[in-house]
Amino acid sequence: MKPKKVIYIVLLLVLVAIITVPSFLLPPAGTKISGSGTVQLINLEGGFYGLAGDDGLNYDPTNLKKEFQQDGLHVRFEGRILTGMVNTRQWGTIIEITRIEKLP
Repeated sequence: MKPKKVIYIVLLLVLVAIITVPSFLLPPAGTKISGSGTVQLINLEGGFYGLAGDDGLNYDPTNLKKEFQQDGLHVRFEGRILTGMVNTRQWGTIIEITRIEKLP
């Protein structure tokens, strides 16, 4: 096998590992979460609102109400992790919000 092909194969394997490893680290579907963070307008895939958690993680809510869709808004939230869902954003952990409130 040519050295160039070996390099491409190794890079492909590393890429696959990077993409799949985080999914093994996610808690199971339905796991309840809570925290605080900042609503951010993300300019990917036509734009959407995500939650940048104060814990350093990104959350992609499926049901963020219009009144909370304000870039820079600090919130406290509760929800549950959704798995088995596919979206093209690949920005954060997909969650369903069960409770949310604005923080000062």
